[in-house]
Amino acid sequence: MEFFCYHRDRPGSAPLREKLIEAHWSYMDHYDKQLIARGPTLDGDTATGSVHIADLPDPAAARAFAFDEPNYQAGVYRDVLLRRWRNLLGRTMWDFPGGREGGNRYLVLGFGTGEAADLVPPSDRLDDLIAYGPLLSDDGVTWLGTAALIRATDRDTARTILTPDRYAEVEVHNWESGGRR
Repeated sequence: MEFFCYHRDRPGSAPLREKLIEAHWSYMDHYDKQLIARGPTLDGDTATGSVHIADLPDPAAARAFAFDEPNYQAGVYRDVLLRRWRNLLGRTMWDFPGGREGGNRYLVLGFGTGEAADLVPPSDRLDDLIAYGPLLSDDGVTWLGTAALIRATDRDTARTILTPDRYAEVEVHNWESGGRR
């Protein structure tokens, strides 16, 4: 089962985050083979959150993954978005043909209402999609939105990965690949 996890930083927690960087990476090392994508969201050079997409055995394992994380335990994060997810690209960020660096990269989150949208990655944007899939209810049945990691020229272009007017709210965050690999 695949899960999308977005820890959002608490304002002013950057010094604590920096202090715990090795503990965070060591924790994530235990999940190395399960990770589909990972990395921080940013405002300039300051981290605003951490994205982790992982293939885990069940919802209990996903909750343990999200809430046992050292930054969460120490109070770096103000909240956690944890949702079932489906990897529609069938690859990890390490398999992204564009590599781990270069170009502007974004996390695009669309929180949906009503009938599901964007259940197929747009074929004309595949070269720029790092990760893409629906956000789902705990049982994996109900569509709640879409999450994408994308390389794009700017935030507005990144936003166009989602169908206009199909989402109650859309967030676009600067993002970069994370981890040791």
